[in-house]
Amino acid sequence: MLIRHLAYFIALAEEKHFARAADACHVAQPTLSAAIRKLEEDLNATLMIRGHRYLGLTAEGERVLEWGRQILLDYESMKKEMSGNSKGLSGTLRLGVIPAAMPSVSFLSRRFADRNPAAKIEIKSMTSRAIEHALATFEIDGGLTYLENEPLENVRRLPLYRERFVFVCRADHRLANRGEVEWAEAVAEPLCLLSEDMQNRRILDGIAAAAGLTINASIASNSFLAVCSHLRDGRWCSIVPHTFSYVFGDDSDLVFRQLATPAPTQAIGLVLSDRLPQSPMTKALVGALQGADFDADFAERLLSTS
Repeated sequence: MLIRHLAYFIALAEEKHFARAADACHVAQPTLSAAIRKLEEDLNATLMIRGHRYLGLTAEGERVLEWGRQILLDYESMKKEMSGNSKGLSGTLRLGVIPAAMPSVSFLSRRFADRNPAAKIEIKSMTSRAIEHALATFEIDGGLTYLENEPLENVRRLPLYRERFVFVCRADHRLANRGEVEWAEAVAEPLCLLSEDMQNRRILDGIAAAAGLTINASIASNSFLAVCSHLRDGRWCSIVPHTFSYVFGDDSDLVFRQLATPAPTQAIGLVLSDRLPQSPMTKALVGALQGADFDADFAERLLSTS
């Protein structure tokens, strides 16, 4: 009964509305309210700020929310462990992925799905700090992010590949026929880049600064989709992770050119909560990625589309 009460309480904290929380739990609103009152009685604590509508959690309620999420995760993990079979897990793998790593996330999905064909995969675009928070609050099972630059705390790390930057422009651009583009030439072009609140952009700015250059982007966005839209227009160029050439393929009217020295790389990999025991979903994800070589996957995919 406590498990059910915790589930109702967590649903209310997430929905912030009694009727929506009751709908999410498939119960009547009085049933949900009664269960939360029973939880408060069992814990001898006031968990919610009282009013005619949802007004938020008390300090004790915030602590119970954190513990409740962990308890429910362990409970669901136990059920999955008990019902496990040779065909892999069912349920949903929840991933947080930084925008710069989105082109490579299918390499991870394919390996996991091969071993767990009955499982679903839910992918959310997140900043690295949002991934750190989501792992701590059990909202995701794993994250794909930078491992060395602005490293996250209290996580386990599994390196998967190294990111490098390339210059992108339309095929009719004056630099399109160059085998290699100098950084000074690249930053002198009208650029559309990620905004400065994104770690990928901060890394890019740092590389340019180390070379004595300053990047002044004509257009900045927190979405690579916006960057791609402006690249298609032809007026703007960009500097993006090399994995983006896999997304566009050879049929694109965009060209990707290597950038001359400096050519630093950044480690990107899987991050997991450092708590033990690991959930079955987390263990299945780690197992699927043992021996993974995303650099080799990337090269193979490019060769197959050439």
